[in-house]
Amino acid sequence: QVQLVESGGGLVQAGGSLRLSCAASGRTFRTYAMAWFRQAPGKEREFVTAISWSGTTYYADSVKGRFTISRDNAKNTVYLQMNSLKPEDTAVYYCAARSATVVQVAGAYAAWGQGTQVTVSS
Repeated sequence: QVQLVESGGGLVQAGGSLRLSCAASGRTFRTYAMAWFRQAPGKEREFVTAISWSGTTYYADSVKGRFTISRDNAKNTVYLQMNSLKPEDTAVYYCAARSATVVQVAGAYAAWGQGTQVTVSS
C-alpha cells in the first residue's frame, strides 16, 4: 500500500500562490492515478484535480485555469501549483492515490495523506 505525505500548505492572501507537494512511498508510484481533494469546515470532501499514470490531467471547474497538477515519477512526487487563490479555496487539502484509472470520487481512492491546511485571507 502506497503511503502519502503532503507538504506546502500555509496562509496566503487572496491572489497569491502556493505549491503543495505529495511524496509517495513504493516502487509502483508511476502506475498510480494521483488526485487532490479538499475539505472545508462543515463541507464534504470535494475533488480538485487528478493526474493519470500517463499524465492526463483533470480539474474541477472551480479551479480550472488557476491550479495545475503535475507529477515527477523519478521523485515519487505529485505537485499542486495553486495560483490566483481565493478565500473559497480555504480548506484542508488531501493527496490520494489509486492503482487504476482516475475517478473524481473520494471513496474510490484507497490511499490518503494526512492533509495540509491552506488558508486564503481576503
